Amino acid sequence: MRRADVIIVGAGQAGLALSHCLGQIGIDHAVLERGRIGERWRSEGWRSLRLLTPNWLNGLPGSPYQGDDPDGFMCKGAFVESLEAYARRWQAPVECGVEVLSCRRTGNGFALATSAGDWSAKAVVVATGHCDRPAVPFAPGTNRGPLSIHASRYRCPDELPRGGVLVVGASSSGVQIADELARAGRRVVLAVGKHTRLPRRWRGRDIFYWLCEMGFMAQRPDDLANPESARRQPSLQLAGRPDKADVDLATLQALGVELTGRVRAIADGAVAFADDLAAQVAAAEAKQARLLAEIDRFAGAARPIRRQPVNVPSISARRLSLGDGSIDTIVWATGYARSFGWLEPAALGADGELAHQGGVTSVPGLYALGFRFLRKRDSNFIGGVGTDARAIAAEISLYLDRNGLRAA
Repeated sequence: MRRADVIIVGAGQAGLALSHCLGQIGIDHAVLERGRIGERWRSEGWRSLRLLTPNWLNGLPGSPYQGDDPDGFMCKGAFVESLEAYARRWQAPVECGVEVLSCRRTGNGFALATSAGDWSAKAVVVATGHCDRPAVPFAPGTNRGPLSIHASRYRCPDELPRGGVLVVGASSSGVQIADELARAGRRVVLAVGKHTRLPRRWRGRDIFYWLCEMGFMAQRPDDLANPESARRQPSLQLAGRPDKADVDLATLQALGVELTGRVRAIADGAVAFADDLAAQVAAAEAKQARLLAEIDRFAGAARPIRRQPVNVPSISARRLSLGDGSIDTIVWATGYARSFGWLEPAALGADGELAHQGGVTSVPGLYALGFRFLRKRDSNFIGGVGTDARAIAAEISLYLDRNGLRAA
């Protein structure tokens, strides 16, 4: 059996950031990664994917961005390379190809069964990421219908069947995939549910400049009237394009993308859509208007700017046949769930999610990092994980010292 004072599960940006912070304060630890460093960035997402946040916002602890393109958007391959370089620079003790099969509290620590043998640890940190298990709410119900894939399996237009595509979900992944498919000459139908529309740039600055300057990204759960609602908010309708152009419902309409309401059911060889497109668009437009007005007041801008509105059709499709050959693929840009069947059951809530307060669970020595709104609004952002990692490292240090568990 191998041992470490602390085991971090996951070698993405969160796990590597915490490894750096633990190393800086001399805490023995190991990082167990079932694939390679940054595996999800490598094996999931489309080929042209770029980060949604500008480069200046993507620094990790001990490694702020120092390149010559601070306002650019890194492609996913370059980001993986940066993670590997980060791990090498700080000599992160990463064990790749090691999947944690179970983690149970035992005595004063934890017993972990892995694909490469057993480990024991005094503390464990779950840094497996918010995007764990693809969530697909409906199944087409027939093997003879269109290809049905989650957005995590989409790579490029050429790898899909030749016909039309139904994209389900209008947050960041859905609008970017719909944009790429439409530009490739495909018929695209976009099923629009709850979404958050914002411009890529506002008043001459990237939208994240304003969100950071106004303290929006640093908001903590206690700052909000309904933090659970904030955790469930869809990702921003943005794209990290080199031209810094908007990608949203209005720009997609200009490319010929057909908008419908959210998917209500799939049955009898057809997709049924809710009659809620107008309501979903109106809610997003109202929220956008309120936030942009706040930015304008903060910036001291007196002249209002009107964004191109979404042209909601008077009648949108309520039903789409899956058997007439017009739609050959369904891409589900419907988000992710977490899978914690391997983890100490006492750490899970009734909903199966990891229960914690600011990354500290009720199980002594068990922590979380990198999940949405863990300690603040940007906890699952690359540039936001660093402050959380430092806080969790301090919690771990205190726990080990208080219980006399730190290695001599």
